[in-house]
Amino acid sequence: MHHPHTSTSRRTTRLTRTTGFAVLALGLTFTMIPATAHAGAPTPPAAHLEAAATGLDDPAKKDIAMQLVSSAENSTLDWKGQYGYIEDIGDGRGYTAGIIGFCSGTSDMLALVELYTRRVPGNVLAAYLPALRSVDGSDSHDGLDPGYPGHWAEAASDPAFQQAQNDERDRVYFDPAVRQGKADGLGTLGQFAYYDAIVMHGGGTDSASFGAIRQRALAQAAPPSQGGDEVTYLGAFLDARVGAMKQEEAHSDTSRVDTAQRVFLRDGNLDLDPPLDWQVYGDSFHIG
Repeated sequence: MHHPHTSTSRRTTRLTRTTGFAVLALGLTFTMIPATAHAGAPTPPAAHLEAAATGLDDPAKKDIAMQLVSSAENSTLDWKGQYGYIEDIGDGRGYTAGIIGFCSGTSDMLALVELYTRRVPGNVLAAYLPALRSVDGSDSHDGLDPGYPGHWAEAASDPAFQQAQNDERDRVYFDPAVRQGKADGLGTLGQFAYYDAIVMHGGGTDSASFGAIRQRALAQAAPPSQGGDEVTYLGAFLDARVGAMKQEEAHSDTSRVDTAQRVFLRDGNLDLDPPLDWQVYGDSFHIG
């Protein structure tokens, strides 16, 4: 599916995400590099609750990350307004829904509804679990239509479902990205570059997966944890990311890298400090 370049359209994402990838293997399928301290990330005063939250996992920076991804995924900074989003965007992954684009064809939507049902038995989506299990790995709507989209939107008003989306986003995408970024000695921007790549490409084993992108970057430049220069390594990573995006026609617009992440890198903003100005698909965004 080609990107409809309008400010209101949902953007096609993760066409290269491996169907049904083992989410817990993310970060374990490639060689972990020992973590080193990142001198550019001082512990904020609020970090007494979690001393390790010195990068993208700092609450203020995490919110920036969510807004940055939402600008590309939904053409809005209002990521919290996307819990009820659901649409088949024609990418072969069935329904795409929620704050990070959980897909009925790639296991993460199934895992989300299973988590929600463990926490809230008898919720309006619980009855669809057999159908979600049967369509996993395909683009089929069998057993989901016609009621599933409406019930998804209904569930989105439940704080427990919103929390389940937050938790699954963190478990599958955000936490592994931050963990690997810190292990590679990267600051907040580098951790975000990892997160955005995992959101689009997933943690599978194909040539456009996050793991493959990172390996190509490592072949070109050493990360800070190996004594390399952070800016040089991130440039190599973004080059590899663009190459992966161009493997899919629907990703031929690489502006979420070229006019966003590269802008921050050129500015030397390795801590992703506001104000931030960037463009995605021709739309301009600002965080003050």
